[in-house]
Amino acid sequence: MHFDQRTQRALREAGLDADAIADASDRVAELVAADAEALTDFFAPDGPYYSDMEMAHGAATVQEHPTAEVDLFTHGSDLRGYLSLDGWGVPVEGGRILREAGTGEESADAEPVVVELTLGDTVNDRVRFARERGAL
Repeated sequence: MHFDQRTQRALREAGLDADAIADASDRVAELVAADAEALTDFFAPDGPYYSDMEMAHGAATVQEHPTAEVDLFTHGSDLRGYLSLDGWGVPVEGGRILREAGTGEESADAEPVVVELTLGDTVNDRVRFARERGAL
């Protein structure tokens, strides 16, 4: 079960039985795994990539990264891993798809246009990434 005790209690109080809560927990894990796969695919092609990461040595609001590579894993509702950018790296502590190509509605075959990663130590921020500068 990937829900904490408070969440499980709230779901029971909302009328869900133990089987329904377990099904919901399994569905959360499936959705996180799907996001991890989509994020990995987003970073698979050669760069450049663009981000809204704040950089100590620059005033630009959009950064260009010639290379980017992500290695992600999931456990229940957790998405973690490591992002390598331009020869340096940072832990990933979460991520999600912000915008997909097309109508804006979620689709199994829609490609991510803008994604967000929660980056750990040295960055400690949520950072948006896109394949095109104008998408940010």
